[in-house]
Formats: sequence, C-alpha cells, structure tokens
Amino acid sequence: MNVEITDAAVAFYQNEMNLTPGDQLRLFVRVGGVGSGGFSVGITREIEGHNYEMLEKKGIQFFVAKDDLWYIDGMKIDYDDDRDMVMFTQSKFDNLDHPLFIKET
Repeated sequence: MNVEITDAAVAFYQNEMNLTPGDQLRLFVRVGGVGSGGFSVGITREIEGHNYEMLEKKGIQFFVAKDDLWYIDGMKIDYDDDRDMVMFTQSKFDNLDHPLFIKET
C-alpha cells in the first residue's frame, strides 16, 4: 500500500481524537455527503474483520481494507494550517469526489 500520511496530519488526528501510540484507525471509502453522491475518505477507530493493509506513523496504525485500495492507494493525507483541515490528494484521479477518469501514469 502506498499512502503518505504527513506528520502534520497524524498530529491533527492525535489532537482531535485523543490518540496515543498503539491506537488504530481505519481509513475507508465512503459515499459523500447529502446530495453529492461523491466519494471521500472516512476514518474510524473501528477495525472490522476485513483483509487489511496497514501502515504505522508516529505510533498510530492506519488500516485500509483491500477493497478500498482502488481509491486510497497512492493518496497523500496532509493537514493544512491555513484552512484548518485535513487535505486528501490522489494523483491518479482527475476529480477525487467523482473519480470517473483514472489518469495515465
């Protein structure tokens, strides 16, 4: 699995979710908000009985189900201080909300 989670993004989740080393989070594909029908990344502490890929950053384990790798693999997760929000970028899609076209690499 090729996912980059910056130190700033991990620090944001540690502060917002009171995480300590050894805690586990699951990243998953979710269908977007009201009326959008788009996709986004969800995050939860619940780890279910799926087949997962895992990466660890600053003592926090991040899990992604293999069924969700089509969207998350290759993603960069960063925290933007100016916007006060986590930013998700994915170079293989033209539009992360509606990933209809996969860019040629």
